[in-house]
Amino acid sequence: MEADFVIVGAGSAGCAMAYRLAEAGQSVLVIEHGGTDWGPLIQMPAALSYPMNMKMYDWGYLSEPEPHLGNRRLVCPRGKVIGGSSSINGMVYVRGHAHDYDHWADSGAEGWAFADVLPYFKRMESWHDGGHGGDPGWRGTDGPLHISRGPRKNPLYHAFVEAGRQAGYQVTDDYNGEKQEGFGPFEQTVWKGRRWSAANAYLRPALKHANCDLLRGLVERVVIEDGRAKGVALAGGKIVRARREVILAASAINSPKILMLSGIGPAAHLAEHGIDVIADRPGVGGNLQDHLEIYVQFSSSKPITLYKHWNLISKAMIGAQWLFTKTGLGASNNFESCGFIRSRAGIEYPDIQFHFLPIAVRYDGQTAAEGHGFQAHVGPMRSKSRGRISLASGNPVDAPKIRFNYMSHPDDWTEFRTALRLTREIFAQKAMEPFVKAEIQPGAHLQTDDELDEAIREHAESAYHPCGTCKMGRADDPQAVVDPEGRVIGVDGLRVADSSIFPRITNGNLNGPSILVGEKMSDHILGRDPLPRANDRPWVHSDWQTAQR
Repeated sequence: MEADFVIVGAGSAGCAMAYRLAEAGQSVLVIEHGGTDWGPLIQMPAALSYPMNMKMYDWGYLSEPEPHLGNRRLVCPRGKVIGGSSSINGMVYVRGHAHDYDHWADSGAEGWAFADVLPYFKRMESWHDGGHGGDPGWRGTDGPLHISRGPRKNPLYHAFVEAGRQAGYQVTDDYNGEKQEGFGPFEQTVWKGRRWSAANAYLRPALKHANCDLLRGLVERVVIEDGRAKGVALAGGKIVRARREVILAASAINSPKILMLSGIGPAAHLAEHGIDVIADRPGVGGNLQDHLEIYVQFSSSKPITLYKHWNLISKAMIGAQWLFTKTGLGASNNFESCGFIRSRAGIEYPDIQFHFLPIAVRYDGQTAAEGHGFQAHVGPMRSKSRGRISLASGNPVDAPKIRFNYMSHPDDWTEFRTALRLTREIFAQKAMEPFVKAEIQPGAHLQTDDELDEAIREHAESAYHPCGTCKMGRADDPQAVVDPEGRVIGVDGLRVADSSIFPRITNGNLNGPSILVGEKMSDHILGRDPLPRANDRPWVHSDWQTAQR
């Protein structure tokens, strides 16, 4: 029940760190509350809506009533399973924009600029372009994380990209390469037809080392003696000792919760719950960010969408084909085209993302309309709203209070309305004309600012990208929780390394950046020199100051 390094959470970052630390000969113990990821519901990419809605695999968190969204409580799925949220997510792979990381460095996370992180992205990737082109010089070829592209056989995938081009936007062969801005093929963490989660990529190889073990259990708190983390206390009274360090990688929801239960957080809040204060860090739980999106849905005038497979017989056939051959529609997440655009002139890099899907369906698997349809998930990337994770009680079994505070900044409304109107314009292009029948959601009759605002209040959903609640920054920043090497400020022998340390949310889906954190932090933990900085310069629209596209 002891190891050199105790990692709390077998999610995206935790698995990556376990792999790198074990590979370096350190003894590692990974503690995960969730169970096995074995079975087709997780491993079959097209089945993605199942695990994220199952109590067996998901913590089942809900936000507090959101005052700016009609007091709705939004679901906040987090993986309670080997692989964490990488085992229940949509498998979309986005690095984020280069300038996201430059912003991190500028805000106090020294050593995390794009030039610093690009070598780690390359180290972690095994990139497969599938014959679709791309930027090989910007990508990694022999890392643990396999990244592929869907077959894009449905004509709607190509029509969507062409509609973006016709609307005057860029086309990009590789949004994870030199040029994020534009429309093009989406990438997914799928390999040989299977979900390539952090468990498959990192944890299983790590566990083959005799010096790496996995332990099931609920971590209640970090054991801190004389200002130093010595281990963790599990439900049931067990203590797991860390000879060198405890590393929290328990998600943007659970990492701050465990810190607060351990006496690290806003002093007044901890005192409310009878918790002795070890380090007064007001930033713990604060700076909560997420991506909010809406599904812009259209009915299709041609019966070519995935709706034709939305029946038990077809699903059984797709499942059987996948089970025996790992091919067919079951072998893709079916998000195979995307777009990244700027909402207006004067914005240097994209702040709107599109996920295109050739069926009108919600994440919870409920179709919005009976019949053929398709949709683009769209929303702003850099909301100014901030929320907070706080304790509901001092009982480790109780879920924390999650207040995203969505749409609390007035700019969010302007940006969201713009995103909806720009999406409609794209679907009105000639390339989509043969397929668009009518707008289902929000509905073509909703045109004014007030009408669109009401649709956003009623229909906006989380994209499930919570982050920022243990912000990385300078040691003298009162809102920072960890320094740029992930060390908790004010406590020795304790680090945090997951999406909670993001100073600001990145542009796109968060699984890739979360794995990056695990990769880069492992070098800091081992005391190694960082990988040499890259010199690659990202593409930025030459007229960004004066043109929207």
